[in-house]
Amino acid sequence: MENQIPHPSAFISADDVNIIRKNAAEAERLGMLHPEQLKIVYREAWFKLLVPQVYSGKQITLSNLVRLQEAISWADGSTGWVVTLCSGAGWFGGFINAELSQQIFNNTCVCLAGSGAVSGTAEKTDNGYIIYGFWKYASGVHHATHITANCAITQNGQPVLSDDGGQLVLPFIFDKKDVSPVPAWKYIGMIATGSDAFEIKDLQVGKDRAFKIDPSAVVVDAPLYRYPFLQLAEATLAVNLSGIAVHFIDLCADIFNDRMNHPRLTPSQKIILIDSLALANREMSDLRKLFFAAVDLSWKDIVKNNSVSDSNLNEVSIHSRKLAISAREIVDRLYPLCGLVAAGSDTEINRAWRDLHTASQHSLLTFAMA
Repeated sequence: MENQIPHPSAFISADDVNIIRKNAAEAERLGMLHPEQLKIVYREAWFKLLVPQVYSGKQITLSNLVRLQEAISWADGSTGWVVTLCSGAGWFGGFINAELSQQIFNNTCVCLAGSGAVSGTAEKTDNGYIIYGFWKYASGVHHATHITANCAITQNGQPVLSDDGGQLVLPFIFDKKDVSPVPAWKYIGMIATGSDAFEIKDLQVGKDRAFKIDPSAVVVDAPLYRYPFLQLAEATLAVNLSGIAVHFIDLCADIFNDRMNHPRLTPSQKIILIDSLALANREMSDLRKLFFAAVDLSWKDIVKNNSVSDSNLNEVSIHSRKLAISAREIVDRLYPLCGLVAAGSDTEINRAWRDLHTASQHSLLTFAMA
């Protein structure tokens, strides 16, 4: 297998990378993306990558999306994660009431944050719903314009059942002014994502604030909105981890080069550094090549056939999870070889390590496919 595949730097401006990285440490101190980072996000409409074109979105292809998201995460993990989660919520524009979507998305600074957890209830009324709930994590909540959240549907205090007999759960979209952020993010990495909690109490909303993610409920009929949500989520989260891992490996190259001049490093130890870095680069290149091939094939499938075969979807799931898990394992092999600089909480490489180990805890990518 050829080991050559474009580096993430091929898909993002070097000037933008410099600005994003220059402000990454301050963004951590702020606990949210830095204004200079957000300027780039708004200028490039990264929060609107998956928003339908009819609502002024970019409606990007999945093949281009995963390469760009990997590049942004290579620039900085927190920036990449917020762009991925918030642009991912923009995909809901393919399912939300058209009139409401026009109001929401025709805004250069639109940003949808939210949670996939079913942590709220929506009491059905004659005119809509009354919402209560508390959701733990919502990346980008502090600069979001709207919030999405899943709610269990009730009527007269009793569960409303779905067609299969289970609890009916629907996603909702709320205006930011109706949501109360709650400080909650206390983890070692992804600090600048501002992934705090939020709550809603006794909020009355119209029926159009609920939507359904299902092929039968598509409002904007296009391949992007017919692509299955599970594999879309797996693929876009996986490239966040691979982007951070490639960044870590790149930083290792400079650190290892400096360590080569250490007088107490033996010839055999120098060979270990050289071989370990070369192996990491080869492995990441091979993993990324297989992943992008699987995603590209699935995208061609849905464009041509209006659906993706089960075998192609399975390949996306397999290679998304393998890429995510292997990225962490490769980084952890290199980490001990970096010396104390990698353990310094104020260093760029340590931030990449912390971000990777925090993002990799996402339940969607924890386990490899059987």
